[in-house]
Amino acid sequence: MNNLFGLTIESLVAVLLLLTILYCARLNSRLKLLKADERTMKTTIAELVLATENAERAIGGLNATLREAEDTLSVQLRNADIFNLAMEENLRAGEEVLNRLRKIAYAGTILDRGGETRAEPAPRSGPSAARQPQEAEIAASTDTSSMVAAAQAFAQRTASRVRGVAA
Repeated sequence: MNNLFGLTIESLVAVLLLLTILYCARLNSRLKLLKADERTMKTTIAELVLATENAERAIGGLNATLREAEDTLSVQLRNADIFNLAMEENLRAGEEVLNRLRKIAYAGTILDRGGETRAEPAPRSGPSAARQPQEAEIAASTDTSSMVAAAQAFAQRTASRVRGVAA
């Protein structure tokens, strides 16, 4: 019985040793999976860091582009404002010349009628006044030949004054 008892204990130790070896093999396979996952995680983290750096560089480039675009637009807006002011001045000057030509045409119409005198229309000013002609000016503007003759006479007088100043 002594032998049987020893054999039972040794069998039990052998079974326990076999179970320990199997458990170690199982732990080894899990450790291999964890190490593979660790490598994958490290690779993923490295890729994320690289992507973050690239994104920061891209944001810096976009900020630089935004500053350049803002500078360009501010220059263009300033130029547009200057051009707008010049156009307004030219428009006012053109309206003044147009009013003078209307007065000349009206005076020419009065002279063509043989010196009949009528009250001269009140001078108009501003863009809204230029858009609302009076009755006498409507009649004067229909007589284009007298308007052309008056404008030519005005141009000749101006040219002679300019020549006189230049001489």
